[in-house]
Amino acid sequence: MKIIYTDSLVVGAGLAGLRVAIASKERGLDTVVLSLIPAKRSHSAAAQGGMQASLGNTVKGMGDDEDVHFQDTVKGSDWGCDQDVARMFAHCAPKAVRELANWGVPWSRITAGDRQVVVNAEKVTITEAEKAHGLINARDFGGTKKWRTCYTADGTGHSLLYAVDNKAIEMDIPVHERIEALSLIHDGKRCHGVIARCLVTGELRAYIGKSTTIATGGYGRIYEVSTNAIICEGIGQALALDSGVASLGNMEAVQFHPTAIVPVGILTTEGCRGDGGLLRDKDGHRFMPDYEPEKKELASRDVVSRRMTEHMRKGKGVDSPYGPHLWLDITLLGRKHVETNLREVKEICENFLGIDPAKDWIPVRPTQHYSMGGIRTNATGESPQLAGLFSVGEAACWDMHGFNRLGGNSLAETVVGGMIIGKYVADYCEKNTLEINTQVIDNSMSKLQAEIDDLLVGDGTENVFEIKLAMQRIMMDYVGIFRNGTELEKAITELKDLLQRSKNIGLKCKKRHANPELVEALRVPRMLRVALTVACGANARTESRGAHAREDYPQRNDKEWLNRTLSTWPNENALEPTLSYEQLDVMKMELPPGYRGYGNDNAVAHPDTAKRETQIANILAELGEDADRFDKQAAIMPFDLPETLRPRNERLSDTIAVSGEK
Repeated sequence: MKIIYTDSLVVGAGLAGLRVAIASKERGLDTVVLSLIPAKRSHSAAAQGGMQASLGNTVKGMGDDEDVHFQDTVKGSDWGCDQDVARMFAHCAPKAVRELANWGVPWSRITAGDRQVVVNAEKVTITEAEKAHGLINARDFGGTKKWRTCYTADGTGHSLLYAVDNKAIEMDIPVHERIEALSLIHDGKRCHGVIARCLVTGELRAYIGKSTTIATGGYGRIYEVSTNAIICEGIGQALALDSGVASLGNMEAVQFHPTAIVPVGILTTEGCRGDGGLLRDKDGHRFMPDYEPEKKELASRDVVSRRMTEHMRKGKGVDSPYGPHLWLDITLLGRKHVETNLREVKEICENFLGIDPAKDWIPVRPTQHYSMGGIRTNATGESPQLAGLFSVGEAACWDMHGFNRLGGNSLAETVVGGMIIGKYVADYCEKNTLEINTQVIDNSMSKLQAEIDDLLVGDGTENVFEIKLAMQRIMMDYVGIFRNGTELEKAITELKDLLQRSKNIGLKCKKRHANPELVEALRVPRMLRVALTVACGANARTESRGAHAREDYPQRNDKEWLNRTLSTWPNENALEPTLSYEQLDVMKMELPPGYRGYGNDNAVAHPDTAKRETQIANILAELGEDADRFDKQAAIMPFDLPETLRPRNERLSDTIAVSGEK
């Protein structure tokens, strides 16, 4: 048995994982990163539009700050997020953007003077301040009050991933490629590492660390059509779930992106609409103002996806061999803008659709895109149930997104969360010794080895690829944008049947090395357990909140459901998860539950909401008129951060306000 020891073990080499590894290495800790693929091919590269940070450089971002970003994030989450975490995130986002610039990210910059932009389908001229010349630019994104999304054309994730990976290379951080972690090594109280399999040789290895950070991304590929890379199959979440100790949080919170191309489901960035693109139906009618007259195409993603689906249900979709779709029109932006700021979208349209988006409309419809749920952690990124187990990025339920995330907040979360949690990971490694009974390693290794042996020498009859496709179609058909109890019950019944069948998988290829069929046979039962946490959580939550929309329970019910779903797996013979709930304390919220700003305000109020609003008003009154926004925020809901991240952010708007320049 090969055992590899380290201080900080990171599973996943996307932006979040690499940023944690960098934070560990900066403190002189031995650090190892495991990855299914070479780091620069991680799914982080697929992020197009940008990352949110309240820099306030552009004229359309003036007046932006941590308070506004925090409020947008909380409202976007439909009051499902951890407000302490949202505060930590909003405070550190500008620091992360500037750090990334220092590491070589070529952020799009502001040119002083007049420039033309498209706002609400009309070309308008805005004038950028002289002092803003050369500073980092920002574009408009859905669900935000200010232009806050920093970008590098529409290849932001690509730019960030290359810069951060180059930084990791510079720091000599080893990335063990084509290695798949398949089980946690733990003693029921503390996580000690993972058992991983080399995808090339088939060798099993034990990676032992003082800390173990799961940064494997989302679980989009439990759905048939997803914008996620094919490696985003929820195996990181399954690692925690299969421990029987660590819990997953809010797994039913699954976001559908409004504008994936038909039929392949490749993303076209929210930057298309942020820059002024429109959604049209089969008649060429711009329909979003009919539903959301204020935010229109730039309503929050869950809202736009539902409105698009409603419109297609009315027969307004464009018929195609792949089902109805709608049109994304970016022709009004002009060829220069498309080829400069949306060049990746242009290439996708040319290569996969054979169209020119500068003159042709793009066929789009909502498609599974992001997982708000994940491994439940506290504000430091650590599992409350299993010491030493951390998670970050889309793999985690940290929980800054609640039941819906804003566009630009996920790419930001990878580097901001990695920056913050990375420091807590390093703290943990410095404070704890590495002590483990080798029998614990042997037991974990033997269990996984037996699972592989049973697959290779067994005489099972089930086809793993058929089971996987059936799972993906069930999730797409019954656990999608709109949900109801009848279909969710059907999904659970059918998924449980598939999980039972997966215990009888038979392999045609009996090789122990480089065997894709064996890889699938190991993954699919794990994916099914993850899928069941989504379906069971959605069925149990009898309300609509954010991306979780129940047709049979259309109200957001703060009175009964202002909580976080926790999922654990009882034992290896179980066919469904155990659900429990973590209450969100209104009396500790800086922003108590209120009207989100879309559709009718039909929420069932929490009994503590009015009480908390009165308490906040009294706190502010006691502070007096001389208190600044920092004093007010600290009095209402203090939050903590590592010391080096606590200093306040500086903004151009502050400088201009002092100088009197407009």
